[in-house]
Amino acid sequence: MQFSRYLTRFCVSVAAVAFAIACPAFAQQTAKAKSPQPQAPAMPPPPKPPALVQPGGPSISLQTSEALFDIAVGLNACGYNNGLAESDPIREHIRQQVDQASQQSVDARDSRFHLCEYIDRHRLAETGRDLAQYVSLALYVTPPPELAPSVEMADLPPDSTQVVDVLPLLRDFAKAIQLHTIWVENRAAYDEQISRLHDPLTKMIQDTNIYLKMPISNYEDRRFLVVLEPMLSPAETNARVYGANYVVVASPVNGTIHMQEVRHTYLHYEIEPLLYSRAGAIDRFLPFLKTVRDAPIDFLYRSDIVSLVIECMIRAIEARTMATGVEIPKIPADLARSELDPVYHQHQAAIQKDGAIREDLVNRDMVEGYVLTQYFYNQLIQFERSPASLKESIGEMVYGMDVYQEVGHLKGIHFVEEGSSDVIRRAPSRPHGLDLAELDLVKGDAQGAAGLSETALKEHTAEAGRANFVLARASLMTGNIDQAETAFRETLRLSSDPRMLAWAHIYLGRILDVEDKRDEAVVEYKAALTMRDTQPDTRTAAEKGVQQPFALPHHQAPVSDDDAGDPPSKPQTPAPESQHPQ
Repeated sequence: MQFSRYLTRFCVSVAAVAFAIACPAFAQQTAKAKSPQPQAPAMPPPPKPPALVQPGGPSISLQTSEALFDIAVGLNACGYNNGLAESDPIREHIRQQVDQASQQSVDARDSRFHLCEYIDRHRLAETGRDLAQYVSLALYVTPPPELAPSVEMADLPPDSTQVVDVLPLLRDFAKAIQLHTIWVENRAAYDEQISRLHDPLTKMIQDTNIYLKMPISNYEDRRFLVVLEPMLSPAETNARVYGANYVVVASPVNGTIHMQEVRHTYLHYEIEPLLYSRAGAIDRFLPFLKTVRDAPIDFLYRSDIVSLVIECMIRAIEARTMATGVEIPKIPADLARSELDPVYHQHQAAIQKDGAIREDLVNRDMVEGYVLTQYFYNQLIQFERSPASLKESIGEMVYGMDVYQEVGHLKGIHFVEEGSSDVIRRAPSRPHGLDLAELDLVKGDAQGAAGLSETALKEHTAEAGRANFVLARASLMTGNIDQAETAFRETLRLSSDPRMLAWAHIYLGRILDVEDKRDEAVVEYKAALTMRDTQPDTRTAAEKGVQQPFALPHHQAPVSDDDAGDPPSKPQTPAPESQHPQ
């Protein structure tokens, strides 16, 4: 990769510890002085690094990517308008250039049509996941004109494999409108965004490490990248962890980004090695998993105690360091005794107000399911009074917890119905488990998907509700209606995901319609409307089911919500949508 084509290099010195953001020369000079980092427990082979990661390059970098630019431009040319009104003016300027270039020739118009046709066919109802699959792909694509995967297909992030076939169409489109020329013409504006964000990002990293009382990390084999792309919505920050590589894709507006989400990812980058190296000791925290079994948090945090501990500690740090907006007045040393009482009371009132705001955030995290946040919040208060670094203190926090006492404090906790998800998405080294089963469904391999789902249920290696949902859809594809109905009902019993529950009801309604049990089918469709899934495709499918019976077409292809036809002479299989979101 011609790194210099799209990486602006900046170097910065920080008091007490020098570090670099996107400064390869400094990284190479300091690499020899690094001490070995603690080794994590044996794990599966890590994912291959994204194309932007340079061997021997800086540990921390701020950069742009022409490959990401090309994919973002393609999405914009095909109807991606999210956050357009709030975006930096450069986005609208580039869109106008692309529109003009697209009208210059028949080839340009045709290539745009074919690209947009593909994107429309692979659009997901959940806009966040729709964009995420293309961001994942872009990070593993070589620069133009090749625009090819930088790793083997099996090593691509699982969600990106669903849209990898867009690349030949994107290459044709980029060539037809001379997209590289548009990139070069706007490169100065991109470099300006990097220049404006360099100091705020540096300050965030410096302030974070000052709080942790740790030097900025220069890991030999770990990377923290912030990639800027103004053609995306400013509201849709995408954070990814690919093994030891932490990547944040953000859209700047007038030199600003959602720094809180970037900092959250950076805290993962700094803290995860400290806790993964103590994974064996954290096993004693396993009783907490029983406590959060019904909490509205990602399955990862309900099944992996180390991940739950890490997320709770990070949320506690964020609560301790957040800007509350409360100004705490200082008490002057030379203040007269007669004036001390009112100033002291004002000082104490401000401290209490500031603390209440922080405690409110902790309480919200607790009722969402991050049940160790309060414990770490209290530990951090003591940590702030000590000269020891977090690296030196974290062992005492982990080993010193009275697990059963803390579990006892959680008895009677009432979780909220819907929580917030971690900003970070993690990519396994290759699709496995239910991720692989989902890909099998997309490819039409129902038997493979069913086998993986049954294994997950037998060995308890995945969320039972999701495993049953995949098994049910695979059963539909093979015509096993009875097994599908049973698995959908198990999904309703075991899952807490609103979208999964809604679609389980919809599929049951379609099965009952095909079996001429119209009254029972309507009950299922109406039940789907009561779920908390707010996606438009769910409501459309459920309302259509209430209005008219579901009818299969006469062909055997998977049916969509718009398919219509006469009722079949005998029961057939209401096949699942191939792009059904999870």
